[in-house]
Amino acid sequence: MDGAKSSVAASAAAPRPLLSVTDGMMLVVGMVIGAGIFKSPSVVAGNVGSGFEFALAWLFGGLASLCGALVYTELSGRFPETGGEYRFLERAYGRGASFVFAWSRMTVVQTGAIAFVAFVFGDYAQQILPLGAAGTAIYAALGVAALTALNLAGTPQSKNLQKALSAALMVALAALAIAGLSAPPPAESAAAQPAAGDFGLAMIFVLLAYSGWNEAAYIAGEVHEPRRNMLRILVGGIAAVTVLYLLVNLGYYRALGLGGMRDSSAVAADVMRRVAGDAGAVVIALVVCVSALSTMNAAIITGARTNYAFGRDFRALRHLGTWREAGSTPANGLLVQGALTLVLVFAASFTRDGFASLVAYTTPVFWTFFLLCGIALFVFRARLGAPEGFRVPLYPLVPLVFCGTAAYMLYSSVNYVRFAVSFGGAVLAGIAVMALGIPLYFLARRP
Repeated sequence: MDGAKSSVAASAAAPRPLLSVTDGMMLVVGMVIGAGIFKSPSVVAGNVGSGFEFALAWLFGGLASLCGALVYTELSGRFPETGGEYRFLERAYGRGASFVFAWSRMTVVQTGAIAFVAFVFGDYAQQILPLGAAGTAIYAALGVAALTALNLAGTPQSKNLQKALSAALMVALAALAIAGLSAPPPAESAAAQPAAGDFGLAMIFVLLAYSGWNEAAYIAGEVHEPRRNMLRILVGGIAAVTVLYLLVNLGYYRALGLGGMRDSSAVAADVMRRVAGDAGAVVIALVVCVSALSTMNAAIITGARTNYAFGRDFRALRHLGTWREAGSTPANGLLVQGALTLVLVFAASFTRDGFASLVAYTTPVFWTFFLLCGIALFVFRARLGAPEGFRVPLYPLVPLVFCGTAAYMLYSSVNYVRFAVSFGGAVLAGIAVMALGIPLYFLARRP
């Protein structure tokens, strides 16, 4: 009898509005500020001709992300439910499109993103306390397992950790910016020597560093007054990230110059080493570990919400659609997500570069659905007219900028990742797994 009551309670349980504007903004900050700010600046510096172009690229990245955030604010206002892009695609294109998206997110996009950030965590944790040749993969797996367990304990616990990690990261990045800006200028050879690069290629890595803000859409059903507060969460979070990125990159430029950044494989560590000696490298390793854990935790929170929505809509996957009242968390969705992520970590540990392989695996699929979500705004405007709540300003210019950016990134992710980085097998694997969702949809919708 008690078991029956427990089962009924679990099936009746649903997401509760436990998240404030501050919680949501910290989630955005934690999701966006990840490995990108420690890996991308060197590539960006190698593809611009001046410090002005370097700063302009990072400003453009913030503005492009803001356009996307405005699009997502209108979409979230129309459908303030747990599920985010899954719900947008379902209502715009039908259940088949949302199924393929949820399948791809569960097996490629979200799990791949958690896994490649886990490798960044492993790389830097290995510098602090080496665990041998397989240390990076071991740390990556431990990070995934520990954060999944924390989220299983409950949303209040995971959101509090997210706020603490995001706050610590913002303080650390501000300190890194101050250190760089206070450093003596580099030698003329490092400050000069403009590169004959490609500004478009630079923007690929800038936008990679800014990616992740869209994850806030997945917690709309758990935010107080989402129709009003999602705008504050998305715009406020991106504004905070843009200011931090500009300051940190100006610090990099001041301390190393374009030439120094181009020649650096760990630009943040080199800045701290120049300012504080070898001890600075350990400090920055700790900062990167905090950054990676923050990003992983935010991705685990939001990814499990899609699995929850996915399971509620398809009987064949109904075990994913169980919301556990204790802790207010999608427990089964978290467990499946954690297991799939560990499989990807294990597989990537056998490649030459686990991080790069997982980026190649996820990126084309990610931008495919990002573009479809941008187009969905035009679909809803044509079908339903302008919403009563928030409307994207300067329509249709702002959503066109967002869709154009997404289309360019989709093209670039296939061409650059496949041919320049030589990870074509990973690209094709991600696309193949996404395509597998099409026949699975026809199987899953059977009674």
